[in-house]
Amino acid sequence: MAALTKLQKAAVVALRDYMGLAREETLLVISDEKMRFIGMTLYEIGKELCSESIYMEMKAREVNGEEPPVQIAEMMKSVDVVVCPTSKSLTHTDARREASKLGVRIGTMPGITEESMVRCFSADYEKVIQISEAVADKLKRVQTVRITTKEGTDVLMSIKNRKPIVSTGVLRKIGESGNVPSGEVYLAPWEGKVDGKVVFDGSFAGLGLLEEPITIDIKHGYAVRVNGGEQALKLQEMLTKPGKDANSVGEFGIGTNYKARLCGEILEDEKVLGTVHIAFGNNITMGGKIKVQSHLDGLIKKPTVYFDSEKIMDNGKFTFIEV
Repeated sequence: MAALTKLQKAAVVALRDYMGLAREETLLVISDEKMRFIGMTLYEIGKELCSESIYMEMKAREVNGEEPPVQIAEMMKSVDVVVCPTSKSLTHTDARREASKLGVRIGTMPGITEESMVRCFSADYEKVIQISEAVADKLKRVQTVRITTKEGTDVLMSIKNRKPIVSTGVLRKIGESGNVPSGEVYLAPWEGKVDGKVVFDGSFAGLGLLEEPITIDIKHGYAVRVNGGEQALKLQEMLTKPGKDANSVGEFGIGTNYKARLCGEILEDEKVLGTVHIAFGNNITMGGKIKVQSHLDGLIKKPTVYFDSEKIMDNGKFTFIEV
């Protein structure tokens, strides 16, 4: 290859090191009009790394979890590797799930920016894996998670026998899927068994960085009250438009990427070390029961987190591992 830009170098790392794209394989890059430059960069780099690189562009989706066109869903099943630099996430879609079942490796990159690609793909992924696996090991036998913050968060969720998922962004095995880049451990809390108050003070999918905190009261797993400024009003609409289950708690996650920075794009924000996130909506992919075309993550900064009675994070700092 000729001299590469920083973005092109990040694309090489993403495809070769994280996705394990091999010379004999085929690659499909799915993008939209808002993400065209990054999509085309991955496509061009793909041409140098594998036997066939294909680029398909769709109209930008309205919400995370909305299905791509049928034609693209079918094409996803016919290649070895798919990467999705799109405005909205395709992670929690039937199209992604069906292609994964057939052994396709899929990396989703919702809302990724050039800055995020360059920054996060410079991380030592072995270190991200080490941190993530240590957190997941702690989480395996836990029955309840409690989150508190100085801002007023106090929420309790039941997770007994719900399997934690380690997302490192390294997706080299048949059928693996997840965010690229990544760095989080997450799971689906039990439906109907999350209660309390959450003060989101970082960012929210579809809103970006929060201008002021958004407080959500949760009862029996559902958001029953949303308070805050103008962004809270918009979030209320986002949580109700796709249907009732869009405001059901679908995910709890912990960021484990030491290179990630709070930037307003949830792909990177939810990976920030020292933060946790709670998502509302679809969680079929992670072993839950909520099936709706919406998945909205909200970020909580500097949380104190208890796994059962053990405090594993104090004001955003892990208590059991040096990072």
